[in-house]
Amino acid sequence: MSAIEDRPFSAEVLLSDGTTALIRPLGPADHDAVHALHAVRMSEASRRQRFFGASRLAPRMAADRLCGPPRPGLLALGAWVDGALVGEADCESVDGRCDTAELALAVADDWQHHGVGTLLVEHLVHVARERGVRELAADTLAGNRAVQQLFSDLGLPVHRHLEHGEITVRVPIDEDDEHYREAVDERGRTADIASLTALLRPGSVAVVGASRRPGSVGRAVLAKIREGGFTGDLWAVNPHAEEIAGEAAFPAIAALPGVPDLAVLAVPAAAVPGAAEECGRAGVRALLVLTSGLAPDEARDLVDSCRRHSMRLVGPNSLGIAQTDPAVQLDAEFGGAFPLPGTAGVAVQSGGVGIALLARLAWLGIGASSFVSLGDKYDVSGNDLLRWWEGDGHTDLALLHLESFGNPRAFSRTARRVTRRFPVLTVDAGRSAAGRRGAASHTAAAATPTVTREALFRQAGITATRSIAELVETAALLHAQPLPAPRGSVVVVSNAGGIGILAADACADAGLLLPELPADLAAALRAVLPAGANAGNPVDTTAAADPAAIQACTDLLARHPAVDALLICLVPTALAGGAAHEALWALREGPARRRVPLAVVQADQQVPVCHVSCVGGGMLPSYADPAAAARALAHARDRAAWLAEPVAVPAAAPRADTATARQLVDDFLRSRPGGGWLDPGRTADLLACYGLPMTVSYWARDEDEVLHAARTLCTQGHDGRIALKAYWPDQVHKSRAGAVRTGLAGEAEIRAAYRGFAERYGRRMDGAVLQPMAAPGLELLAGVVQDQVFGPLVVLGLGGTAADVLDDRSARLAPLTEHDLTTMVSELRSAPLLTGAAGGPPLDVAAVRRTLAGLSRMASDLPQLAEADLNPLIARPDGLLGVDARIRLEPRHAIDPHLRRLRRPATTEEH
Repeated sequence: MSAIEDRPFSAEVLLSDGTTALIRPLGPADHDAVHALHAVRMSEASRRQRFFGASRLAPRMAADRLCGPPRPGLLALGAWVDGALVGEADCESVDGRCDTAELALAVADDWQHHGVGTLLVEHLVHVARERGVRELAADTLAGNRAVQQLFSDLGLPVHRHLEHGEITVRVPIDEDDEHYREAVDERGRTADIASLTALLRPGSVAVVGASRRPGSVGRAVLAKIREGGFTGDLWAVNPHAEEIAGEAAFPAIAALPGVPDLAVLAVPAAAVPGAAEECGRAGVRALLVLTSGLAPDEARDLVDSCRRHSMRLVGPNSLGIAQTDPAVQLDAEFGGAFPLPGTAGVAVQSGGVGIALLARLAWLGIGASSFVSLGDKYDVSGNDLLRWWEGDGHTDLALLHLESFGNPRAFSRTARRVTRRFPVLTVDAGRSAAGRRGAASHTAAAATPTVTREALFRQAGITATRSIAELVETAALLHAQPLPAPRGSVVVVSNAGGIGILAADACADAGLLLPELPADLAAALRAVLPAGANAGNPVDTTAAADPAAIQACTDLLARHPAVDALLICLVPTALAGGAAHEALWALREGPARRRVPLAVVQADQQVPVCHVSCVGGGMLPSYADPAAAARALAHARDRAAWLAEPVAVPAAAPRADTATARQLVDDFLRSRPGGGWLDPGRTADLLACYGLPMTVSYWARDEDEVLHAARTLCTQGHDGRIALKAYWPDQVHKSRAGAVRTGLAGEAEIRAAYRGFAERYGRRMDGAVLQPMAAPGLELLAGVVQDQVFGPLVVLGLGGTAADVLDDRSARLAPLTEHDLTTMVSELRSAPLLTGAAGGPPLDVAAVRRTLAGLSRMASDLPQLAEADLNPLIARPDGLLGVDARIRLEPRHAIDPHLRRLRRPATTEEH
């Protein structure tokens, strides 16, 4: 029996109407609740469908079975809302078979059609899979349409057989079914939106802790809500005042003339849990907590109240929220200005970043559709808001500043869908964090927080910028201009050679292409430009070019198929009647919707970036610095390239002996409960389960075994030279430790090398590995690191002694897609060495792809896999061969990132 089977399972989840439920196993203490569910909370008709009859003993028998002494093969989960049991689902092994379980389900009459049954089955499927169940079976009456519909909508394959008025349903659950994941995602999105409505579209708001003191946070937010034109009811709550800032004040939530949808808490930290509980008892559905500095027990009590009473929570330590939809017009934040209405969804963890973003969006005239300062992010997250913006009908651009991720893989899945509808931009904060110094493998050393976040953003199609300024610069372009073609060929046009050269350099630095212009296009440009103009790239119109010439030049370039984007640089001059500003006016009068994006650089512009309105509609982004414009164009090129890719499909899973691999892992962790490094023999066995390429290796524990292994290698045809490697469990890098001898021939050399190791390392050494010398090739490394937050990260790069020096690596989060397998190879700087583009023969790239797919499968199958490091892998035209590998295991449980559950922050968890 795996340790996973003994792990208690519980999850806080959202029902379809946004209500919070707790799903957990049933136990002896739940006997009365289970009996009441079946006997009191279900009608006679419901009991008849559940038990195929109307026996009065059935509810008691059900409670005895589900809550009595433990029964092998029985798994029962209950759904609780505000402390009351509203549904249960159970499955039990059929006829002694461990892979098939019979399913039963019961939901209280007043909680049917709220998604209780579906959520219970989803979670039952998750736990059953962990316990080795591969099929659920259920017998239902033909007239039980609700249960039949539940199975139909579940998203899993369903097989039905009708006989004598009963339908036997069989549901295979051993497939990694993408259709099921999509169905779960859609149900989660529906529940999320329902739960967030009270927060982002409230009909009434109460400010709890609004003070009479000028300058206080509560008073400021109360005033902004009223002055912002909130369309609903607004109430102040303060037991020591009758009126605040022109609003009537009430002593408590319970004294209000109605139940507010949203309560804004601006009370001292110690008072937050009590205020939250009072709101929950009154029926409030959403909390915005502005207060900071909550102690751990206060934080836990706050979240407990929110979950118990089905309230969504923003904060604590939040700047506030804003909803600019004219039907709502809610500005419940204490920034210095009112957010400009617009179409950008903005979510930040830092209030200061939020203020800066709102101000800069106002400069651009973009404005916000909704704004949420997440603060300490105890509940509502960036993932929730992406789902909201996806369907709110007002948002066409999302801007995020996230300092942490609760469920990165769920966030990635949502973002992959949303980014195909509109751009999602983020600031990649925290890049300066030191790498994992002293990491025990090259793979672990490569898996820094920055690398991991970049992998998440790249796979999800998120545009990751390095600063707030860069985020705003990029938003200005993406909001106002079409995307370039994915190849990203840019033509720079300037009326002064110097700034044109600077712009060209900036484009090259940003990774953009500046191709030489075709002869026909160059000739056409020279025909419309003054004498002396340079029709290369950059195009120098000279200071003598008048606005009409610049416009004609721009129109020629925009129509030519060789041009993907235009960067127009204008410098004020005293020539051509002047001036760059007139040239800009000419561009404004040009086509409002060009085929290619156009960005302008004005050397005398006072603000970093702004929008210039076009006469026929639309806007031009204008920058003060050519480097800013080039970065924005590069991000637009990357987004175009990502959209041009086919929708990601999972990498074809290689054949694997998963059962043997899991048994090997369980056996090792049973003998080493704290985990550790596998010895070379077990390492080879585990890699073999996934078909990962390793050379012939023999593990020897003493000198006699070393010599016997050497003779065996010779009898197998490996009569060349031999490599001998000393081994001990905490070994970091063999070469640096001097624990490798290569090119050994004959027993005398092998014996001498082993004795040298034994003398040098003594009792520290556990043994040695013998391998035939591998033919030369390109040395690579490939491996996996299991990140506690992000999950498994697969790394590919140059290996051997060059691994740390050259730092040429690519990384993606598992499970990999087919596209990941291709781009992980192509984006390496050393890719030409693999493909033969550097002049040598092409190496076996297909074998590299298979190895990456095998590592991804192994990491996904085995959550206990903390590190796997294959280095070096020798790549040759005829294949790929690993000559060294290290694997470390830790006692960890599988976490299904697609299972619907609310995140509980570490500071609020029970220990």
